Amino acid sequence: MGEREYIDLLELQARIKESVADAFPGRYWVKAEIASWSPKANGHCYLSLVQTRGGKSVAESRAMIWKWHLPQLTAYFEDTTGQKLQAGITVLVRVQVAFSELYGISLYIDDIDAAFTLGEQALERKRNIERLEKDGYMDMQKELALPDLPYRLAVITSKTAAGYQDFRNHLLDNPQGYAFRLDLFEALMQGEQAPVSIMEALEDIGQKDYDAVLILRGGGSELDLQCFDDFELAIAIATFPVPVITAIGHDKDVHIADMVAHASVKTPTALADLFLEAYQAQDAILDRLQGRIAAGLQRVVSREELRVKSADADIRNAIRRRVSAMEVLLQRSVGRITKGFLQKYNDVAKERDVVAHRLRFATLARVGEGVSALALMESRIKSTDPRTILSMGYVLVTGKDNKVLKTVGRVAVGDRIGVRFQDGSILAKVDEVFDERLDNNITQIA
Repeated sequence: MGEREYIDLLELQARIKESVADAFPGRYWVKAEIASWSPKANGHCYLSLVQTRGGKSVAESRAMIWKWHLPQLTAYFEDTTGQKLQAGITVLVRVQVAFSELYGISLYIDDIDAAFTLGEQALERKRNIERLEKDGYMDMQKELALPDLPYRLAVITSKTAAGYQDFRNHLLDNPQGYAFRLDLFEALMQGEQAPVSIMEALEDIGQKDYDAVLILRGGGSELDLQCFDDFELAIAIATFPVPVITAIGHDKDVHIADMVAHASVKTPTALADLFLEAYQAQDAILDRLQGRIAAGLQRVVSREELRVKSADADIRNAIRRRVSAMEVLLQRSVGRITKGFLQKYNDVAKERDVVAHRLRFATLARVGEGVSALALMESRIKSTDPRTILSMGYVLVTGKDNKVLKTVGRVAVGDRIGVRFQDGSILAKVDEVFDERLDNNITQIA
């Protein structure tokens, strides 16, 4: 067997290096995702670039940024995007292809297009919004009803966030003294892990009973707040069974989390105002009800006052009519008695001439008897005259039905009664009722 021809490894690598240099003489713009980012103490930065399809890597390469390029590239990227260069970001970089006999293919990065990164993120955000609209997630939270007086509030934020302290102070130190229960569920509010952290907080909240969930964060750069455009976080908010209200960023920022939430405001202070205004609205309703109740009571009191006055007038008129009727009856009785007496007297006078002497004593006796009878009858009539009875210190008492009371059985404690005296009448209220079983020796009952 003859000796094989061969070349050593170094020569092979040298030929590959020469071929690579011939095949890639210039610089090329390459789109890739930063898989790893490793700055070194010597100032250089080593990283891996990858391309994925369907969640799997289909290409990968080593890359380097020399220390004389690194400060300028990172500063430019951070100033443009508001985010640091790090793993997980899709970038468009300018590379020079190089081959090393020891390390193989490497890509030397000397420039980066920060605007491309922003564009990729905007495109992904647009696709997420379209998917959420198509699947009906945008309106799920809007269909939930926020209680008229939301009291139990779960807050998702960072405990040290200035926005949280502003919200807490504005809500709890309100001048009206409205009371709220705030429970803090801490979560990361920026970065790659923020969506997962917020979803974990939502899961904890779902095991308890709350009227509303509040996600709040102060302002920040566009990429600082990019986590609130996360698709999975949006679904978690949209499907949460309690109204979720967001207060993220400044006036110009609208995030997908805001779109799927029950409601969104621009600042933590505005979020506090939302709840304070809900309580103020209920206060206004109570004030209106109080006014209506007071007016209704005043109408009832006025109506009852008129009814009492009318009843008093009816009692007075009834007594007056009763007295007048008795006076007429008395006058008729006196007339009939007088007329009868005169008739009888005339008859006796005619007979007197015939039997004057014989009947003298009989007539005188008969006249005496008639006078006595007349006096007795007159005395009885006068004694039954109400005015006479009233003048003797007695009174005429009428019950709440305006009828004369003849027994205590028709009177109850608290009843209003009318009392007629000789010189007027009074209205009284019954404090106590004594029946015939009361000890007759008790005379002081007032």
